Amino acid sequence: MAELNAEFRGYRSPLSTRYASKEMQYLFSDQHKFSTWRKLWILLAKAEKALGLDISEAQIAEMEKHVEDIDFKAAAAEEALTRHDVMAHVHVFAKQCPLAAPIIHLGATSCFVGDNTDLLVLKDALDQLLPKLVGVIKQLAHFAMQYRELPTLGFTHLQPAQLTTVGKRCSLWIQDLLMDERALRACRDNLRFRGVKGTTGTQASFLQLFAGDGAKVRQLDQTVTRLAGFERYYAVTGQTYSRKVDLEIVSALASLGATVHKMCSDLRLLASRKELEEPFEQTQIGSSAMPYKRNPMRSERCCALARHLITLQANAANTLATQWLERTLDDSANRRLTLSEAFLSADACLLTLLNISQGLVVYPKVIERNIAQELPFMSTENVIMAMVKAGGDRQVCHEKIRVLSHEAGAQVKQNGKDNDLVERIRADPYFAPILGQLSSILDPKTFTGRAAEQVVEFVTEEVNPIVALYADRVVTKSAQLNI
Repeated sequence: MAELNAEFRGYRSPLSTRYASKEMQYLFSDQHKFSTWRKLWILLAKAEKALGLDISEAQIAEMEKHVEDIDFKAAAAEEALTRHDVMAHVHVFAKQCPLAAPIIHLGATSCFVGDNTDLLVLKDALDQLLPKLVGVIKQLAHFAMQYRELPTLGFTHLQPAQLTTVGKRCSLWIQDLLMDERALRACRDNLRFRGVKGTTGTQASFLQLFAGDGAKVRQLDQTVTRLAGFERYYAVTGQTYSRKVDLEIVSALASLGATVHKMCSDLRLLASRKELEEPFEQTQIGSSAMPYKRNPMRSERCCALARHLITLQANAANTLATQWLERTLDDSANRRLTLSEAFLSADACLLTLLNISQGLVVYPKVIERNIAQELPFMSTENVIMAMVKAGGDRQVCHEKIRVLSHEAGAQVKQNGKDNDLVERIRADPYFAPILGQLSSILDPKTFTGRAAEQVVEFVTEEVNPIVALYADRVVTKSAQLNI
């Protein structure tokens, strides 16, 4: 029995077993990491051969045959002896490629494969996240347009305030997400390759390989960078590329986490008011003890993951701050955790948010009832203005409204009854001149200002151009989520 359950007897990250996509998990897998190391050794060999070093096509072909077939047990055994992960994989690869063994890792330092692989993974991970983020934006834009005219109570200080619309409130969430898209796209566009820099970034080892020919060393840097799929490399590095790069990216991801947390907190508040709900599947159970419950578990999951994502920014900042001179190794263990968990957490948030955004449920009658409890108080100034136009004295009218409002408020707060201010106004002969106008005065749509027009302008001018940037890459459907 113990052997059958062996996989469950050690720690497994929930990010890989429950939350993140298989595609994002693969980017941070050992298979992808170490096969990318081998690809980089091949690119280095190709570029060195093209620039005149004694490297044969047969050696390169031999390496290419063994890119994916990594002997992980042999590598672990080597690392146990050498205490060096890169040299362990150099030795294992060399045993598989005896002809190429003399030229594997030629002139390079560990960070040639380590840092360049990280940069390739970061680029690919950003390329995976951005279409999902824009997919959420696109879905929410549809929702905002659909409900752009539906009045709802606005809140300031979590107290009822002037009305807004359901669509306008959604546009506020979208606006923050657009800022996240802009920040992540900038990270993606600004990302460069470490390239071929040597042990302290001076390229001294490669200068020796090419007999002091600095032009060839520079060309080597440019060629490997291009072969790896980058347009530019960092002109100067220490042993590593600056950990400022990690900080910029993780900061953008943490900022996305803050956006997700804010939006999903709003959804949880609205679910509590029964105005809006996330999708709830037919067989889903909200509570083991209370069968009637429809808990907003997706939004709660997003908030939980987002809080973790937000905290990772401090790790990236501290790692940059504590890198001494050309580099120290105390970044390594931290980055293994921080970079992977930042992207996996962001990926999980976006997958869940995509699921939420494509199935939001609105309850207009509940919203209407909640408005009815507050709108009479909000409309008192309009009632006063109407009475003044009908010839009334503002001060007298104000006092009448004040007294009636307090009486209605007492009914609500002390007796738990509905707001009956409108009925009190209708029953007071003083307000007879405007009774025919009360329905229009109390029409919720007259209290939402330009909210509907703002949504149309916002979606047309700001959302649609961003969605268009991603064309067919936008992800608009999510698979069934693991619970």
